[in-house]
Amino acid sequence: MTTTQPPHPAVGMREIESTGVRIFPIGLDGSIFGWAAGHDDTAQVLDLFADTGGSFISTADHYAGGRSEVMIGSWLRRRRRDDVVLSTKVGRHPDAPGLSARSIRAAVDASLTRLGTDYLDFLAFDGEHRETPLEESLEAADALLRSGKVRHLAASGHRAERVREVQELARQGAYPGFSALFVEYSLLEREAYEKDLRPAVLESGRSAFARLPLASGFLTGMFRTRDDVPTSVMFGRATEYLGRRGSRVLDALDTVAAEQGETPGRVALAWVMLQPGIAAPVVRAKDAAQLSELLGAVDVLLTRHQVALLDAASS
Repeated sequence: MTTTQPPHPAVGMREIESTGVRIFPIGLDGSIFGWAAGHDDTAQVLDLFADTGGSFISTADHYAGGRSEVMIGSWLRRRRRDDVVLSTKVGRHPDAPGLSARSIRAAVDASLTRLGTDYLDFLAFDGEHRETPLEESLEAADALLRSGKVRHLAASGHRAERVREVQELARQGAYPGFSALFVEYSLLEREAYEKDLRPAVLESGRSAFARLPLASGFLTGMFRTRDDVPTSVMFGRATEYLGRRGSRVLDALDTVAAEQGETPGRVALAWVMLQPGIAAPVVRAKDAAQLSELLGAVDVLLTRHQVALLDAASS
């Protein structure tokens, strides 16, 4: 195994740029709570995450019809609120659809109730929802920021053009800007972030959270042929990556994993953690055993040669 030093370490606390908020380098995706993970498994996953030093938990008001927030809220009552960095998305719940001022206010109040807290560390606009004037949405967010119900504004499912529009309004002092972005990003989903959103993230001094960093589980290496049927709905999209490119990426992951004495999934997460602008990959885990496996990625230090190998295989 080569001893070439890594481009920069994956371990250590990360700062979400422009916010002063520091988090563990892996975040937790609450999308499967109340869906693929029941109450007991959810509590065990959250306990392990927090006990290991994890802090950033991302959910949305529409996940499992709101049950994700309810389960997180039930768990949060046993924890010190200030130790958790909590983010939720609004815009897609049927009771508060879109990003009108009325919907945003209703969605945030409902989320706070389900989560059992009086503030959100991050509120994310889920999608652009262009039927509502941007200024109306941002003015509603500004009121929530000033009230203390929300500490930072974020965006998910936004194109760079829209992000720049919001940041220009913020630069003019008219409205709050986005402090962070949620982006789908992995070794198999690179183009949207790297060519479109990453320049906007870096030029504005912001951070991004990488959603689905394991490509719905494909990058764990569990799905290599059409006969490998996903055993959980959380892996439903994994087989979409079967093919020459997917096999090429898995071969590269296998090579690096063997050199590191690690698993392909951990190596794939370590690669994401090294990418410019990424504050943390946000992982899904249906039970504590699965989360324990993924958290080990923080100790994987890839060499420059290994990063280059993965870059070439996934390009």
